[in-house]
Amino acid sequence: MSVKPPGTRWYNAVWRWHFYAALLCVPFVIWLALTGTIYTWKPQIEAWIDRPYDTLATAATNRGAEAQVAAALAAVPGARLHKYELPDGPGHAARVIVSTGKVQTRVYVDPASLRVLKRVGEEERFMRYIFRLHGELMVGNPGSYLVELAACWAIVMILTGLYLWWPRGAIGLGGVLYPRLRQGRRLFWRDIHAVSGLWVSLLALGLITTGLPWAKAWGGYFKEVRAVTGTADGPVDWPTGAAPAASAPSAVTPPGERAMLDEHAEHMGMSMAHLAPRAGDLDRVVRTIAPLHIAPPVLIAPPAAGAQVWTVTSDADNRPLRTQLTVDGRSGAVVSRRDFDQRHWIDRAVGYGIAAHEGALFGIANQLLGTLAALLLVTLAVSGTVLWWRRRPVGLIGAPIPLSRPRFGAVLIGVVLLLGLLLPLFGASLIAVLLIERLALRRIAPARHWLGLRAA
Repeated sequence: MSVKPPGTRWYNAVWRWHFYAALLCVPFVIWLALTGTIYTWKPQIEAWIDRPYDTLATAATNRGAEAQVAAALAAVPGARLHKYELPDGPGHAARVIVSTGKVQTRVYVDPASLRVLKRVGEEERFMRYIFRLHGELMVGNPGSYLVELAACWAIVMILTGLYLWWPRGAIGLGGVLYPRLRQGRRLFWRDIHAVSGLWVSLLALGLITTGLPWAKAWGGYFKEVRAVTGTADGPVDWPTGAAPAASAPSAVTPPGERAMLDEHAEHMGMSMAHLAPRAGDLDRVVRTIAPLHIAPPVLIAPPAAGAQVWTVTSDADNRPLRTQLTVDGRSGAVVSRRDFDQRHWIDRAVGYGIAAHEGALFGIANQLLGTLAALLLVTLAVSGTVLWWRRRPVGLIGAPIPLSRPRFGAVLIGVVLLLGLLLPLFGASLIAVLLIERLALRRIAPARHWLGLRAA
């Protein structure tokens, strides 16, 4: 009986795990690529949706912010002021976010006439639907876990795919850097798959890793590691998993951190316990921050229960432009200010990554690059599915047959352990897959035959 050389055994093992990773990931890759592309163009989409409210006839004088808030509160009986968003320019409606319990409503108000132009629930806005479809499949934390699991296995798919693609004695660049389009269907789909995988690999790995801080499991793991290592720097300004059922921040939260926590709660759909503002305070705060040229949108929140200052937060998509201030409503004095470059370096690194992930870090070029990455990922997924469908034996799933038992050397074990440590959900799922295959699937003849496994 011939013995396969170690290189062949290793190649065969990688091929098999690449197949399994792709089997799990392909539907999610397509879904995340499509929803992610829509979210990448969020500024243009929201500007198009809101165009009737940002092309108002400009007036010589606009009514004050407090009058605009009063008009919004009158439109939503029983509501309280949650946040006031500064108009972004002449002819733009003011956005007033009011809350009734845990439900927040965005009210568009003409700053000159105080006419209410539109009311919409914060979580009913189109881009919020896309955000939840992309990150949690509209099913909360279970969806977040599924997306994260698929992302972890997508990393395995990409790394094993690069190993399988790596040129071995190839002549020329055809099938390596560009597809050969005129040498038959089989070679066409093979080259489309391999070449698109090459070009998208770094972009895809970047998109996956920068999206992990949002995930429920990895985001919580990341927070725990930071707490243990003493690198935590107050509340983070990105949501982790779905919105929790709970509540308002502690009354003893320092003002500088309260601004960040309040912004976090805004994204999570939570309602903050704000005090009823004193007359004149909001207008003084607006006069204070207007000349500071803070990156829009600028959100102003009244004092939270137990606090004495207003919080002003830039919610710019390009996170390095963000800043948080606290302002005394009685005097209009800036009490504190914390810019992005004052955050811990880990928060800054994550902020840069999230901005790049959302297509906001370097303008239209970032959006085009993200869209290109998504198109290549869809091409990769579709071409891989076509290759599998054309090659699979009738009656079998079509997994690569383990012709010989692979030797798992130190490099493979090290890579697997490292990924399992960095991505605990991947480590747990890998152990589960190995146990199920070893203890169950290999012992059931129909499943063993269908999957192409050896008997236990």
